[in-house]
Amino acid sequence: LTPDHPVIRGTAQNPDVFFQAREACNPWYLACPDIVQQMMDRLAERTGRRYRLFDYEGAPDAEDVLVLMGSGAETVAETVAALRARGRKVGVLKVRLYRPFPTEALMAALPETVSSIAVLDRVKEPGAPAEPLHLDVVLALQESGRRATVIGGRYGLGSKEFTPADVAAVFTELAGPSPRPRFTVGIVDDVTRLSLPRDPDFAVSSRARSAVFYGLGSDGTVGANKSSIKIIGDNTDLWAQGYFVYDSKKSGSVTVSHLRFGPDPIRSTYLIENADFVACHQFGLLERLDVL
Repeated sequence: LTPDHPVIRGTAQNPDVFFQAREACNPWYLACPDIVQQMMDRLAERTGRRYRLFDYEGAPDAEDVLVLMGSGAETVAETVAALRARGRKVGVLKVRLYRPFPTEALMAALPETVSSIAVLDRVKEPGAPAEPLHLDVVLALQESGRRATVIGGRYGLGSKEFTPADVAAVFTELAGPSPRPRFTVGIVDDVTRLSLPRDPDFAVSSRARSAVFYGLGSDGTVGANKSSIKIIGDNTDLWAQGYFVYDSKKSGSVTVSHLRFGPDPIRSTYLIENADFVACHQFGLLERLDVL
């Protein structure tokens, strides 16, 4: 395709061929997962960063597994490592390719010992019996003949926080005698009572240092912190992460900068709750916010 020689084809089809044309593309969708894996392998050869259609992380003999995709999977992986250190047989299955959904790759990546699965969707489909990824996993298990308890929950809508305490709450529910089939984490649902109770004191250990800066939009705090975290990341051997919370009102409203840096890769895709260093660049915020 080139804008220098634009063409348009097939803008309309009549009923005599439309259905046939839709089904004729099936071989290309069936071939897609293998091609994606080939491209992931080429990426690994060039960069050392290896991906698979489904990446599993956790105990090889895990009994309870969470399935999800996106950045929340790193929070789950971080929590899985902490729970395994406490003797739990848990794991996380990260979805790398969602469509076309590679059913065989899913079953190959899932340990044979798994008996309970919680699927986490970052979407709400009103009226549906379950969310899309949840339904896909259920169908994959059914077609493969594998037997396992599968429950599903929602998290992270509207960038709602998703922390290790939320992940631990899901694993606790999954290991219970009768886990609820539908749930939410990250909120307190006092309407339909779907939210899981969480332990606010649950946390994972980390060697990273953390800092939180409170300021006002356009006062320079965010810009200075972006420069600081770039300097640390570019000029030291430390791993660095910066996350900046803006208010929708932009200039003049509260901004909060969350910085982490340490000797290990940082997998914490959530805001800092217990900082090593706290800065407040507007005295008035001390009276309005619980900065400590």
